[in-house]
Amino acid sequence: MAEQLIAAAEEVLSRVDTPEALRALDKSDLKGVAQAVRDYLVGSVSQTGGHLAAGLGVVELTVALHYVFNTPSDRLIWDVGHQAYPHKILTGRRQRMDSLRQKDGLSGFLKRDESEYDAFGAGHSSTSISAALGMAVAAKAEGLDREHIAVIGDGALSAGMAFEALNHGGALDADLLVILNDNDMSISNPVGAISNYLARVLSSRFYNSMREGSKQVLSKLPSMKDLALRWEEHMKGMVMPGTLFEELGFTYIGPIDGHNLPLLLSTLENMKRMKGPRFLHVVTQKGRGYAPAEGDPCVYHGVTPFDADTGKMEKKAAGLSYTKVFSDWICDLAEQDPRVFAVTPAMCEGSGLVEFSRRFADRYHDVGIAEQHAVTFAAGLACEGQKPVVAIYSTFLQRAYDQLLHDVALQNLDVTFAVDRAGFVGADGATHAGSFDLSYVRCVPNMAILAPSDEAECRALLQTAYEFSGPALVRYPRGGGLGVTPEKELTTVPWGKGRIIREGKDVVVLNFGSVLGRALEVAERLNATVADMRFVKPLDQALIKQVAANHSLIVTLEENAVAGGAGAAVAEYISTENLHNRLLLLGMPDLFIEQASQAEQLDQAGLSVDEMCQRIQAHQ
Repeated sequence: MAEQLIAAAEEVLSRVDTPEALRALDKSDLKGVAQAVRDYLVGSVSQTGGHLAAGLGVVELTVALHYVFNTPSDRLIWDVGHQAYPHKILTGRRQRMDSLRQKDGLSGFLKRDESEYDAFGAGHSSTSISAALGMAVAAKAEGLDREHIAVIGDGALSAGMAFEALNHGGALDADLLVILNDNDMSISNPVGAISNYLARVLSSRFYNSMREGSKQVLSKLPSMKDLALRWEEHMKGMVMPGTLFEELGFTYIGPIDGHNLPLLLSTLENMKRMKGPRFLHVVTQKGRGYAPAEGDPCVYHGVTPFDADTGKMEKKAAGLSYTKVFSDWICDLAEQDPRVFAVTPAMCEGSGLVEFSRRFADRYHDVGIAEQHAVTFAAGLACEGQKPVVAIYSTFLQRAYDQLLHDVALQNLDVTFAVDRAGFVGADGATHAGSFDLSYVRCVPNMAILAPSDEAECRALLQTAYEFSGPALVRYPRGGGLGVTPEKELTTVPWGKGRIIREGKDVVVLNFGSVLGRALEVAERLNATVADMRFVKPLDQALIKQVAANHSLIVTLEENAVAGGAGAAVAEYISTENLHNRLLLLGMPDLFIEQASQAEQLDQAGLSVDEMCQRIQAHQ
């Protein structure tokens, strides 16, 4: 069915390879274009996998935006990029959709160097309004007449950064249009005939010319002007949820049906003629037009290849993932310890907290896309004797660095960080790589850092970190490990102690974390010793001194940036102790490595078994 969907869609889309060609069509043709985009999206993503439901929900909006606005001269900024596949299809990249999220293929997000239509690179949420506002201010400074449109989802709007940008943008006389793509929020309730009518009226040229004319007349009568503005705000606040945005300085329109193309076109055309900060509230349905995705938009948010006819996805590889290890551990822990709380910034499914949220709802807190709040909220729990566990991706913990340092570590609070997706993450690429957490956390006083090398170690180190009285971080990778079955009991390992895995001669590999399998392969070839260090901080100095006495070359291996990472900690210790061993640090080079499989990314980083052996032999 996928091939049939794509072939049928091609008959329509071959005429609209660019937004310029789209704008040459009659409005009556756009419904057919939208259906072709939707069919092509389902057909192509069913073959490659990727983000589906979000894109299906904004097909009509994407068509309308490129039809009404003169992209790429007018700047269109999509938040995150989960919903940007229709945008890619309409901006000259349709023929490359079969390379989506693959090595040297199309990005699953937005990339400035991929297309001139990608005005701002994205992968993390809630950046669109800030970027669009900066562009609008720059355009005004250069005397350029162009529009700046930020499309942000209701989930992304929960982040403080989005409101910081709205607060700033409303105070500036910049041409900025913020479009809220609302597919979940309770403020969506007013959608219907009345609100659609109000949107048409409030965005019309007649209404806004009267509005601006009245301001000029009444400006000479300050008391009357204030009264009129209060009356307008009160009347609009009674029938629609835009008062907050009006208070921030935006002209609010909506909510409107985001799948009604004629309404979208007329509203956007009206708002294009308006100036200053504007806010359009559009209500959409995730997974629109594809029954399986409509029925379960969460499951179809990110998909593996699937049967386009039935929606049935390919089975994921069998085996216990690190995320499942965490999920089992925290549920087992919660049964025994009533103090444990799970906190996550909108990563319930991804971080493995679905079961916990069902069984221990009163101790589960998804705070939305608000990483800073998540960490400080956990700090508050810890202040009152609770035992919070913050479940977060490595790449998203970056967004809460000040809170980790200032609110948790400085006060030496008992918060455990379960950091998923550490190291390379495959198809999500550089925007989501957990390549830096060892480097940016290791320098923070009071913080302990643990790096398990397999599934059993992951469970034991999570428990070890939890029982430690102070802030501790356990980082583990995406996917599965070596296939080591964890013990059911909640056991710990000796604090700050590593272990010898293999005895050899001349060379010792100090392994930190999930690349133990490759370390052992290297050791087999070179007859090297392997020490699984477990702890990045505190470092097992006694073990390092022990192996340094019997090996001429010390090799450190980690799935983290070499700069400031675990290897750097070993180098600092060796220098301090005036040891005379040769030292080789293996890890991620000082560059961003783009999307590929996780194995391919490790190889690109110089961490293939062959290349590591060559580099070690060159240092002997």
